[in-house]
Amino acid sequence: MAEKKATTKAAKPAAKTSKKAVSTKAMPRLKELYNSELKAKLQKELKLSNINQVPELVKVVVSSGVGKKREDKKFTETVMLTLAKITGQAPTSRVAKKSIATFKIRKGMGAPVGYLTTLRNDKMYEFVDRLINIALPHVRDFHGVSRKAFDKQGNYNLGMKEQTVFPEITFEDAAVLHGLEITFIIKNGSKEGSTKLLELFGMPFERGEK
Repeated sequence: MAEKKATTKAAKPAAKTSKKAVSTKAMPRLKELYNSELKAKLQKELKLSNINQVPELVKVVVSSGVGKKREDKKFTETVMLTLAKITGQAPTSRVAKKSIATFKIRKGMGAPVGYLTTLRNDKMYEFVDRLINIALPHVRDFHGVSRKAFDKQGNYNLGMKEQTVFPEITFEDAAVLHGLEITFIIKNGSKEGSTKLLELFGMPFERGEK
């Protein structure tokens, strides 16, 4: 009897180890590249004394306004579906922060004026990887993105006219077209540092533009 009890107790740790190994998830390619190579390269190129001063992407906000079409159920549903498909998470609605007479919008009015999703960590890196390497190359007559869309903090804004360039969007989803705005929030950012960070990620900036 004593020998049987000892055998049972010894078997338990092995079962726990096996379960833990199954749940392990691989780090996104772009995140691993940043941590293993790009961070040190940026510190050297920007001549920074401290590794903690290196520009780092902390979140990406993907949004779409609905404007005059806020009462169009098919249009708003398409926008929400697009954001959910390309980001992998459900979007949240935005209400008006100020009144706009042209669009008959009143501050704080009930109907949403747009939708957005905020991506961080692994989902953020996975989205940026797909955006740079799959979506942007499919933009019609594409010549690169502008270098002039950085703000004073080094955050970058990218506007897209159509959602159809993302591989997650089906033919049926493309029946109603709408634009997107993608904002890269960068810690320790500046125009120079943030530009170098996105260039190392593979962002195709326009040539000759300063």
